Amino acid sequence: MRHLRYFTVVAEHLHFGRAALALNMSQPPLSRQIRALEDYLGVTLFERRAGGIALTIPGEALLHESRRILDDVEVSFRRVRRSTEQPFPNRD
Repeated sequence: MRHLRYFTVVAEHLHFGRAALALNMSQPPLSRQIRALEDYLGVTLFERRAGGIALTIPGEALLHESRRILDDVEVSFRRVRRSTEQPFPNRD
């Protein structure tokens, strides 16, 4: 999940340095994490240019999926937190 969050922030900023600041980390480890994700998936997620970066087609697809997955996880976490507020059913 961490890789998806890192990827999403980089994709939204389209800049490794600004994404690293937003994630409160330095740029080199963030770049390594993105490279590891690309290696794992076997695709290039960002086109690296002299003037910055751009999402590739696989990167655009992953951004769409990552946002959905991260939203679903957040909803699930909220439900779990709320479940502690409700009494447990009697199992007798």
